[in-house]
Amino acid sequence: MARLAERHAPQLLAVVGIGPETAATLLITMGDNPERLGSEASFAALYGVSPVERSSGTRQYRRLNRGGDRQANAALHRIVQTRLRCDPRTQEDYERRLKQGKT
Repeated sequence: MARLAERHAPQLLAVVGIGPETAATLLITMGDNPERLGSEASFAALYGVSPVERSSGTRQYRRLNRGGDRQANAALHRIVQTRLRCDPRTQEDYERRLKQGKT
């Protein structure tokens, strides 16, 4: 799998936090669903990381999408956790978002 990921998406492996197996998981999900990847929103829905409206009456709020490809969602989670430990830009962004009151 590592050789396939290196051959088909070397730029993906250059990103901090993405290893060969994680890249292969992302590529498999993308390859199985090329017609569904027209925008960032469709990418988020495919991977199960898009917000879903969950409103009732006057109360409006969102929850995370529980659909999508669960293996790809787990791969994205691993990438984020690795980047939070190793990448200063991601750490700065995380701190900035916390100060804004985002979780």
